Amino acid sequence: MKIEIWSDIVCPFCYIGKRKFENALKDFKHKDDVEIEWRSFQLDPEMQPVAGMSVDAYLAQRKGVSLAEGKQMNDYMAGMAKEVGLTYNFDQAIITNTMDAHRLLHYAKEQGKQNELKEKLFAAYYTEGKNVGDHETLAQIAETVGLNGEKVKEMLKSDAYREDVHQDQYQAQQVGARGVPFFVFNDKYAVSGAQPSEVFQQVLDKVWQETEKSKPIPLAGDPNADACGLDSKNC
Repeated sequence: MKIEIWSDIVCPFCYIGKRKFENALKDFKHKDDVEIEWRSFQLDPEMQPVAGMSVDAYLAQRKGVSLAEGKQMNDYMAGMAKEVGLTYNFDQAIITNTMDAHRLLHYAKEQGKQNELKEKLFAAYYTEGKNVGDHETLAQIAETVGLNGEKVKEMLKSDAYREDVHQDQYQAQQVGARGVPFFVFNDKYAVSGAQPSEVFQQVLDKVWQETEKSKPIPLAGDPNADACGLDSKNC
């Protein structure tokens, strides 16, 4: 079973959704047969970092609300994160553009390290207060999952994988993803948002059952034994 997940590193619901999905997946009997691919989705592709701007101020500006209301929104989100065992330190988070982090995820995919890196990037932004738009920081994070830091920095200096990020964004529109996280199961079923783990469990079971039903029935005996068919000369 293949599951594609569109998300952004600076989307608070995306980290929560990841953990809720993982809680469902760990109890799924066929989890070893699940392939996960992270797709890029930038909530603010034109974002330009402003030195010293807090996440509360940034959110307030985007939503057109007061600073106090922005902080209240983030405090509420931190409470939701705590319910699934995550720590959101919004007072330490550094606002940045996520293009390079997404490019790094595409690079990590080719190295078989995408899922591990996604977790590290989320933790770096929400819990550790690291700048996930800084090349040196991204290289250090990449090294924690076994990637070569120098090769990562070399890649980030280029335009490698930029088009892949844009393509993911385009594909998000094609599959109906207007927000993230957005999960697509076997190109057939979609789950939008950080749904309860029970929802993910139901979809996992349903997709697996349908996949098994669609598999060809195993043949016993000689597959070339005499039979009438469309190309038979004697039938």
